[in-house]
Amino acid sequence: MLPNPLVQLTNVTFTYPGADRPVLKDINVTIYEGEFTAIIGGNGSGKSTLCKTFNGLIPQFYVGDFEGEVVLNTMKTSEHTVAQLSRNIGYVYQDFENQLVRPTVIDDVSFVPLNYGLADYRQRGEWALNITGLSALRNEFIWQLSGGQMHLLALAGALAMKPKLLIIDEPIAQLDPNHAKQVYDILKKLNNEFGITIIVIEHHTEFIADYCKEVILMDQGELVWKKDVKEALSQVRELLHRNIFPPQVTQAAYALLEKDSQDSLLPIRMDEAIKHFSTYIQRKVPLPPFRPTCMTENREVIRFNHVSLEYRTLKKERKRVLYEVDTSFYQGDLVALVGNNGAGKSSLLKLIAGIVKPSDGQVVVLGKTTREASPEVLSETVSYIYQSPEEMFIDDSIRKDIEYYLRVRKIPDYELIVDKLLVDFNLVDIQHQDGRLLSGGQQRRASLAIGAAMNPAVILLDEPTANLDVATKQQVIQMLGKLQNHVQTVIVATHDMQLVAEWANRIIVMNSGSIISDGSRYDIFGNEDVMRKAGLVPPQILQLSRKLCLEPPCFTIDEFTSRLDTVEAEGVQLELCKGYA
Repeated sequence: MLPNPLVQLTNVTFTYPGADRPVLKDINVTIYEGEFTAIIGGNGSGKSTLCKTFNGLIPQFYVGDFEGEVVLNTMKTSEHTVAQLSRNIGYVYQDFENQLVRPTVIDDVSFVPLNYGLADYRQRGEWALNITGLSALRNEFIWQLSGGQMHLLALAGALAMKPKLLIIDEPIAQLDPNHAKQVYDILKKLNNEFGITIIVIEHHTEFIADYCKEVILMDQGELVWKKDVKEALSQVRELLHRNIFPPQVTQAAYALLEKDSQDSLLPIRMDEAIKHFSTYIQRKVPLPPFRPTCMTENREVIRFNHVSLEYRTLKKERKRVLYEVDTSFYQGDLVALVGNNGAGKSSLLKLIAGIVKPSDGQVVVLGKTTREASPEVLSETVSYIYQSPEEMFIDDSIRKDIEYYLRVRKIPDYELIVDKLLVDFNLVDIQHQDGRLLSGGQQRRASLAIGAAMNPAVILLDEPTANLDVATKQQVIQMLGKLQNHVQTVIVATHDMQLVAEWANRIIVMNSGSIISDGSRYDIFGNEDVMRKAGLVPPQILQLSRKLCLEPPCFTIDEFTSRLDTVEAEGVQLELCKGYA
């Protein structure tokens, strides 16, 4: 017996006012009760716009030229208000902070059912907090929560109405791997135990493989197909053509296939990959172990001397976020600062930039003590690039934003410097566009160019690949490489382990306000205790190479496939490493 249709779109086309082409083009699709569906596609493909038709936000709030019909749980969205439709559909938006409207956790989670006049509004709120693991924080002020806790609270608020359908736009953006898994485990429980239909807009195909049942592919406003998750992620050639990257194990399996068999189903999860690759044999001559350059031989740029940081909460309590940090950064360092949410990464960056001052100890940047130097003085040598790149734009064009710092300081021939930066960061064609209207990837490249224009010795970046699709992340990684031509030291706070593995020559791991490890990618990813304590998960291809006992381990798909013979071994199987089982 087929499940009941929950959402049906028939010939839906939508064009924003002033746009020269539709953002949705003749969409026909059905979402059935009990599905756990991922919507994939590049930035600007129409994913979020599609979902906003489900609850009537399009065309009732986002006006434009709308054609076709949307039916949610037998209700035509054109005949019901968004408020009426929202009894059946919960939505967690990408900018989830804007959904938090009350001062305390319990007040916020109960807000929606209270406004619907439901007598059990408080019980619904308590239930949602329990499901999302936030019950212990029920009386906390929302501004005291971490980013991950705020995201869970937005989810809890959507759940308090006990909807039939739950939509989450980028559910794990800006989350560390442990919290990301926690969110998806919650979604899986809601789907399996409570029968809630789940739709996620997601770039992380490895999470899609582990949790989702169906996949919808969007491209330039068109719904290309809807398939079972295994069949969908096995379409490697088509996905890569559209700049969508399947799980690393799937890409590796595809790369080793003969051309005439590249349409077959492939492993999409780790357990499937182990079984699949056990029939390949390792090359007899392994690659030589990586030996990172010793940065301590270079000039010291930044020094932390026993630095602690604390602040007062609204309840006048003192909260310490950094404990006795003692480290140095050197010329030539490409540092990835990693750790779980709340580990202290952003606080450490703000101390270097002088945005906050240490409670104890001192931070010295190129001979200047940050406690005594103002942020304006420190900006001569330190450039801080915010997690939200749109905060870097103050003028009506990218070119003006890049040249602003140079122009106000009367730098000679600054136009020539700007011209070079536009070329280096691939911004020539969009230099006269307003940065606030660009795509996420374009905004990120522009923010990097603005930071480089200040000609600093140090550039600090907070989550430079957050909210970007994988193809755009690869572009940003390439742009980070360009920074080496402009600055002495680059420090990136990130949860993106693929960025860490491919770019950094030094990794600093933080946990609960302290540095717990500092070394190369081999040192960090090879230390299971550190990885577990900091809530880190290695790139999938590294996990697979460990499980197959490849030494030294592989950090990229190319490294992995070059280490395996493409000829099937007769009776030979790679032995699994017990330590990584």
